[in-house]
Amino acid sequence: MKCFHFLNREGKQEPQVSKMAMHFSSSTTSTDQDTKKSVSDLTSRNVSDMSTDSIGRFKFSRFSQRLNDLKIFKIEELKFATRNFSRSQMLGEGGFGCVYRGTIKSSVDLHANLEIAVKKLSRVGLQGHKTEVNVLGAVEHPNLVKLVGYCAEDDERGIQRLLVYEYMQNGSVEYRLSPKVSVPLSWAMRLKIALDAARGLTYLHEGMELQIIFRDFKPSNILLDEHWNAKLSDFGLARQGPTEGLTHVSTAVVGTIGYAAPEYVQTGRLTAKSDIWSYGIVLYELITGRRPMDRNRPKCEQNLLEWIKPYTTDAKKFHFILDPRIKGSCSVKSAMKLAGVANKCLNKHPKLRPKMSEVLQMVQCIFDDEKTEALQTLTPATEEKTVVRRKKRGAESKMRAGEVKMLCRGWASKLVRAN
Repeated sequence: MKCFHFLNREGKQEPQVSKMAMHFSSSTTSTDQDTKKSVSDLTSRNVSDMSTDSIGRFKFSRFSQRLNDLKIFKIEELKFATRNFSRSQMLGEGGFGCVYRGTIKSSVDLHANLEIAVKKLSRVGLQGHKTEVNVLGAVEHPNLVKLVGYCAEDDERGIQRLLVYEYMQNGSVEYRLSPKVSVPLSWAMRLKIALDAARGLTYLHEGMELQIIFRDFKPSNILLDEHWNAKLSDFGLARQGPTEGLTHVSTAVVGTIGYAAPEYVQTGRLTAKSDIWSYGIVLYELITGRRPMDRNRPKCEQNLLEWIKPYTTDAKKFHFILDPRIKGSCSVKSAMKLAGVANKCLNKHPKLRPKMSEVLQMVQCIFDDEKTEALQTLTPATEEKTVVRRKKRGAESKMRAGEVKMLCRGWASKLVRAN
């Protein structure tokens, strides 16, 4: 699904439709057409949009040491690591650039190799380079993809801007939810993804001295590592939230169709509640296995939020919207609880949506309840297996005891005959 870019301009203009560059997705490319509209300039308390030159000027005073830890790569190093950016090494391709799998020497153990993902930005994606370096280079959290380093130099081909990340072995959540995958994500795994993503967003919104609004939260920007931990990635559209005394940031509207909050699309007023709307959409994707907009489905099912309306609050009908690939293993009760959280996040009034820390608490409770229920379900079976094992061991012990007695009798008989 492509990214759109709305521009705020004074005066009345007719809506225009044009193809815009797609924000990078590590697993798939989209065929949806981007939309471009004009909206009126905003007044009252706001913060004007950053220019391209100043887009990365976040005030990370407490994290300057982390920025210094980033490795600055030479273009030749990354060419070697990716086999000269071979198509066989390509992990994904989008309007903002291509991502390649690569290998470099570990800085910790010189005898070991470190797998990396190298994003080679196109001209469209150059403005996101500073933002990603300043955001991911300054913060560190288990549920944010780690930025290893970057490259910013020119060669015979012109401007070269590359970002080097830790390699995420299990790809994106978007890919794992797609029909292409033979083994779908289990319900327990989907709950874990929801929890990990909530932790990452809570850290960005409330865990630092300043607030960061992700602005493009969607399954293709949630990656899974070798242990299936979910991490947020691709911070090219991230913005610093409003400072003290201000209610919002006024900015050009960018994001992905189907995930952006309606009030942000209509007014250009950006707050952390925009991310929370997007999080609610993703929760329903985890529940249903469907994308927010899918023109390949029947007309009445193309818009996810419209399609689910009759089913979300009816326990007898709720199973109709569950991803059919996990119906047998998914707890309807648990899924309905998660849908309840999603509904809170999707409140039409931004001020009535919960904070991300409150969302995290709700999802944590659902995750813990599901874990407890799973353990209780397994306990009787485990006990039964234990009893069977004990009986088997008892029978084996009796057999051994009988064999020993028989042997002893045999030895005794032989001794008697010998005398």
